[in-house]
Amino acid sequence: MKHTNDLGHDPVFPLVLRLAVPTMLAQLVNVLYSIVDRMYIGAGVGSLALAGVGVCAPIVTLLSSFGSLVGMGGSPLMAMRMGEGNTREARRILNNGFLMLLVLSVILTIVFLFSKEHLLMWFGASQATFAYADTYMTIYTAGTFFALMAGGMNSFLIAQGFSGLGMATVMLGAVLNIVLDPVFIFVFDMGVAGAAIATVISQIASCAFVLLTLWSRKMPVRLSWGDFRWKTVQRIAAFGLSPFLIIASDSILLIVLNTVLQRYGGPGEGDTLVTCATIVQSYLLLITMPMGGITLGSQPVISFNYGMGDAGRIKKALRCIVGLCISFCVFMMALTYTASPLYVSLFTKDSEILARSVRYIKIFTAMIIPLAVQYPLVDETTALGQVKLALFCSAFRKLVYLASLLTLPALVSAEAAFFSEPAADVIAAAVTTALFLYFFPRVIAKRTKELGREAAGTKRQPSA
Repeated sequence: MKHTNDLGHDPVFPLVLRLAVPTMLAQLVNVLYSIVDRMYIGAGVGSLALAGVGVCAPIVTLLSSFGSLVGMGGSPLMAMRMGEGNTREARRILNNGFLMLLVLSVILTIVFLFSKEHLLMWFGASQATFAYADTYMTIYTAGTFFALMAGGMNSFLIAQGFSGLGMATVMLGAVLNIVLDPVFIFVFDMGVAGAAIATVISQIASCAFVLLTLWSRKMPVRLSWGDFRWKTVQRIAAFGLSPFLIIASDSILLIVLNTVLQRYGGPGEGDTLVTCATIVQSYLLLITMPMGGITLGSQPVISFNYGMGDAGRIKKALRCIVGLCISFCVFMMALTYTASPLYVSLFTKDSEILARSVRYIKIFTAMIIPLAVQYPLVDETTALGQVKLALFCSAFRKLVYLASLLTLPALVSAEAAFFSEPAADVIAAAVTTALFLYFFPRVIAKRTKELGREAAGTKRQPSA
């Protein structure tokens, strides 16, 4: 296994591309298989089934956020230790991350299986959609271990510079899911249950691949059992708190969106709006997941060079990452205004749902260019170790979204809920950019001083 990326010395732009593009493509394929799930369900089972699975989406997101707590909390720490040349501490972080995911998967499986009926009704299910949501959620929750391990441990693989293997982990599960979906849904006539079973089998395959890869003796930092320390667990949790809350709060906002649409839409109309929201959210994932792949794949460059104290490489990398995100969102903006009707037609042939979903997609994605600045600045602030700042910027955006979500439908109509996303995107991007420009020079200056003191102490030690 050849380690092809030198995080500290390779030219920055090609390095960022080699790390970001495979991860971006992996996340794109990853979101495609969740879309394929919904596409087959909408076309093969019906709009009510699609709404039922849409109600499950926030719970699925909430479960995956715990994988991000460990993966996105531990992987930057591991990359920093690798940048410092401290392989032993990097291995300890990897081992403790594995243990955390193991414990969390057991706890979450038990909690969600016993509480899913209440959660589904709270989160926007109706009498007409509950049966579909309950079936999907029961099967998906049973595979929580594999979902958390596949997502969480893959971040540690990418952090070592193996973005290609990270892409393979995701694509293995995605391709397998796309192949199995029609088999279980149509050939075996299992409907929603078939879609959930196909997803769990795919996650098992991804989990096995990433764990076997990390256990390989050819890995620079190899997964093993032992060297568990409570302090390491605390550091991983503290570092991962920001991405965890970002993703977990996304699920809460999805829950509020579905609930608001049901409440202000009323009987019948509420289910129609939730169906449209499911399609709209699926489209937004085509933007946010690949963009998250760019920022996640590039984090090792930022964290490694922060550990080395190379401010020049960090600044170059940041410019490259933000530029990639903006370019991608410009492309997606053009795609929205040309291909969104075709996209929606994959989910439904109902003319009313089709027309409304296309309109809502254009509203929802109106401010994705500012979002293209918000995403990399928050994620790379985390990579620099500034967890509190990243958390504040993310939380501010979610609060603006939540406030808009609660007030606009009450003041205008249920449809006005779809304006909450662009309002949050543009306001939060402005605030995040201002804060980053203020704090970034101070963070770099502080790190430079720390390394200077360490170097001075090392020089004095022999004469002591």
